[in-house]
Amino acid sequence: MPIDGKRLLSYVVPEVVQDLTVRDTILYALSAGLGADPLDRDQLRFVYEDGLQALPTMAVVLGYPGFWLREPEPGVDWVKVVHGEQGIRIHKKLPVEGRLVGRTKLTGLVDKGEGKGALLYSERQVIDVAGDVVATLSQTTFLRGDGGCGGATGPARPPHPMPTRAPDLALDLPTFPSQALIYRLNGDYNPLHADPAVAKAAGFPRPILHGLATFAVVGHALLKGLCGYRPERLTAMEGRFSAPVYPGETLKTEIWREDGGVAAFRARAVERDQVVLSNGRAEIA
Repeated sequence: MPIDGKRLLSYVVPEVVQDLTVRDTILYALSAGLGADPLDRDQLRFVYEDGLQALPTMAVVLGYPGFWLREPEPGVDWVKVVHGEQGIRIHKKLPVEGRLVGRTKLTGLVDKGEGKGALLYSERQVIDVAGDVVATLSQTTFLRGDGGCGGATGPARPPHPMPTRAPDLALDLPTFPSQALIYRLNGDYNPLHADPAVAKAAGFPRPILHGLATFAVVGHALLKGLCGYRPERLTAMEGRFSAPVYPGETLKTEIWREDGGVAAFRARAVERDQVVLSNGRAEIA
C-alpha cells in the first residue's frame, strides 16, 4: 500500500545535539580515505591531532539524525531507500570539536508514479554553541518502493548541467574493501552497507558504499585538485548519485573549471567505467 505523502511531510525529524570530538573528526577523514599515504603531509593534517583540520564534507555527518526513515512513523519501505542527491554549503569554518545542534526539516515530496518511486527533499542546519549556522545540508532521498504516494509539492529540482568538452583535470582515488564498515561509524547504520542479506533484498549483489562516502572521496579529489588541500576554499558542493559504488573500487573524479569560481564535476567507478556521481557543482573561494 502506498505511503501517505502528506503524513510523511508532516513527520518531525528529531533535533540532534552532538558533542563532536577530535576522535570523531579523525574517524571521518579516515573513513573518507585520507591518510592512505603515511608520508603525505597534506592528508596528515586531517587525520592527526597536531594542527588538526576538518574536511569540508564532514558537514554531512554533523548533527546527523541517523537513519530515521527506518522508524515506523514515516511509513516508507526503508529497505529500498537510497540517497539521491546531496549538497553542502559551509557558512563558517567547521570545528574539530565542540557541541553542535542539527535541525532537519522535510521540504518537499515529488511522486514519480506507482512503480517509479518518489523523491523526498530535506534540509538540515548545523548550529554551534554561539548560535551561528555552521553549515546547511540539502538532501534528496529516493524512495524506490513508494511511488504512487501523492502529496507532490512541485517538480523535481533541475541538476547542474554537465559540460560537453573534455575535463580540465581528472584524479583517481581508491576506495577500500572495508570502507562502508568504517564509514557507518559516523552514524549511518543502514544495514544495506554491511549486511549481504539486506543488500540482496534491495537488489544489489553485495553491500554498497554509502552515497555520502562516495561524496567524501569526491570532495577529497576537489580539495586536492582545486583547493591545494585548503579546506576553507571549498565553500559549497552538490551532486547526484547516479549508480552505486562497491567498496574497493577506484573513483575517477573529472573536473571542469567554470566562471565565477564554480567547477562542474562527475565521478566514475574505473573498474566498471560507470558514472556514479553526476551533475556535480562546487564553489571555490
